[in-house]
Amino acid sequence: MEHTDLRLSVLDQSPVPQGCTPAQALQNSVALARHVDGLVYNRYWMSEHHAMDLLACTAPEIMLARIGAETERIRIGSGGIMLPHYSVFKVAEVFRTLHALYPGRVDLGIGRAPGGGPVEMLALQRDRKVRPADDFADQVTELLAYFDQSFPERHPFANLRVSPLMPGAPAVWMLGSSMWSSAAAAGFGLPYAFAHFFSPVPTRAAIETYRRGFLPCDRPGARSNPEAMVAVGVICADTQEEADFLHASVRLLQRRIRVNDRRPVAPPEDALRELQALGDIAVEEGEWPRYFVGTPQRVGRDLRAMADALGAEEMVINTITWDHAARLRSYTLLAEEFSLN
Repeated sequence: MEHTDLRLSVLDQSPVPQGCTPAQALQNSVALARHVDGLVYNRYWMSEHHAMDLLACTAPEIMLARIGAETERIRIGSGGIMLPHYSVFKVAEVFRTLHALYPGRVDLGIGRAPGGGPVEMLALQRDRKVRPADDFADQVTELLAYFDQSFPERHPFANLRVSPLMPGAPAVWMLGSSMWSSAAAAGFGLPYAFAHFFSPVPTRAAIETYRRGFLPCDRPGARSNPEAMVAVGVICADTQEEADFLHASVRLLQRRIRVNDRRPVAPPEDALRELQALGDIAVEEGEWPRYFVGTPQRVGRDLRAMADALGAEEMVINTITWDHAARLRSYTLLAEEFSLN
């Protein structure tokens, strides 16, 4: 059955356009949040990346505090917090604070990717003397126990309270782009967001593995059924030609990232020239493209078809353009196509 009521959300990476400062990119994110709040998108998530000229948001929790105050109804969240870098207790405190400020509106998306290269990963490590083992599963267990107050009676943290304590808690989502993350989300009984725009090949397998392996649990507020959404790239414009032109910036960005070149987003005319000089080799795609590009009617048709194939009721839209106005326009056109209200 076709998803006529497909929910749409936003993933913002605070891309830095060539010729702009990272500070301006963050202001663009605030403006985008206000814009999509008015368009009745469901969520606004901010990513975490480190030491890049390309992406400005290194501290999504700080941006969310500002964006929550700038918006009225949209859910705000991290897409995501890279948990291995941090004290779980501190992450719980930060997101409980956000929940206290904006109750019923906060999502905590967690992942285990580094969010940068090996040097950045070393700088972020909690303990540089001995490289810590992969304790991500233990971290997730601890995080959920803080929110649910469900430590065993004899656990050293059993009487520890995460302030500010108030009814409810942030909604925890598992993020990922691999089969490992889909199995982890299923095992913890968490909702799952898959980064198709980043890793498009295993999308169907990851979502199906998650649904098959989902284990309901009796945590307060836990999901009784699997809930999966997929993050995709989108560029909408009034014509196919304009959308293809704007997409050149992303095509070059993807090409550069493959050789660890993380310069700011190039204007599309410059991107086309550089792509032609490099030899425009397509980036690997899967069953569906990383980026859906075209008129709102075409993009809407293709997004609905993907959602139907995966059984997804929500898609998270990541849009990168050099021109900020074109980015706002893309989200407007998509909202109109889906009659968001």
